[in-house]
Amino acid sequence: MSSLAINLRFALGGIYVVLTAATVIDLSLRRLKPRLDLREVTLRIRSWWVMAIIFTVALLAHPAVSVGFFALVSGLAVHEYLRMEDAEGRTAGLVAYPAIAAQYSLVATGGLEYVMLVPLVTTLAVPATLALRGRTEGFASATGTVLLGIFLTVFAVGHVAFLLVLPEAAIAPAGAAGLLVYLVVLTQANDVAQFLWGKAIGRRPIAPMVSPNKTVGGLVGGVTTTAFVSAALSPLLTPFGWVVGIAIGVGIGIAGFVGDLTISAAKRDVGVKDTGSLLPGHGGVLDRIDSLIFTAPLFFHLYRLFGG
Repeated sequence: MSSLAINLRFALGGIYVVLTAATVIDLSLRRLKPRLDLREVTLRIRSWWVMAIIFTVALLAHPAVSVGFFALVSGLAVHEYLRMEDAEGRTAGLVAYPAIAAQYSLVATGGLEYVMLVPLVTTLAVPATLALRGRTEGFASATGTVLLGIFLTVFAVGHVAFLLVLPEAAIAPAGAAGLLVYLVVLTQANDVAQFLWGKAIGRRPIAPMVSPNKTVGGLVGGVTTTAFVSAALSPLLTPFGWVVGIAIGVGIGIAGFVGDLTISAAKRDVGVKDTGSLLPGHGGVLDRIDSLIFTAPLFFHLYRLFGG
C-alpha cells in the first residue's frame, strides 16, 4: 500500500470513526434520557452518514465521476437558491444549467485554463436573455439575483472540483483527493465547532439582524478548533507543515463563518428557515454547503500561490 493510499484512507477512516462515536453517543443518550428531545440530532447524524458515504464513493471513483458529483451538487444548490428567491425561472434555466454543464465539462476534460470564460459569458448572458424576453420591470434586480445565485453555487463551489485537476496537487502527500478531503473536513468541522462553541459560551451576537445565534464565542471557539484540526491534518494531506496549517485553519474558519452568514442573510431577506428539505436535519443542499462557498475559493487560490 502506497503512502498516498495510507494517508487518504487514514483521513477517510477518521471521518467514519467520528460518525460512529456520534451515533453511539446519540443512542446512549436516547436510552439513558428518554425524555430528552434528540430527534433533530438523530436526523442530522443519519444525514451525515449518507453524505459521508456518497462523498467517499464519488471521491474514490474515476475523476470524471467525482467532477460529475460536484456538478450535481451545484445544480441542486442553484435550484434551491433560485426557487427561494423566486427568481426569473426561465432565464435561470436558460443560463444557469448550461453554465454548470460548461464549467464542469471543462474541469473534467482538463481545460481549467478556460474555465474563467464561463462566468464572463454568464455575466453577459443573463441580462441579454432577460432583455430578449422583454423583461424591463425590475431588470437590474432580476439580473443581480440570478447572477448572484449562479456565482455562489456554481463558480464559487466549483473550486472544490478545480482541486481535482490542479497540476500542483501532484506534490501533495495524498494527491488531489487528499486536498479535497482536507478542505471538506475542515469546512464541516468548523461548522460543527462554531455551533457547539456558540451553544456553550456564545453570548454576544456578531450580526443579530442576520443570525442572532452566531456569536463571538462561537466564532472564536470554532476558528480555534479548526486551526488545531488543520494543524493535525496538514502534514498528512498537504505539503504544508503544522504552522502553515494553523494559518490555513484560521482562514477557513473565518471564511466558513462568512459563507454561513451570507446565506443566512439571503434566507432572512425572503423569510425562510432553510433553502430546502433534501437533507433531513440539515435543510437543503445549499444549507449544507454555504460555508464551502467561501472556503473552497480561498483554499484553492492559497494552494495555487503557495502549494507548488
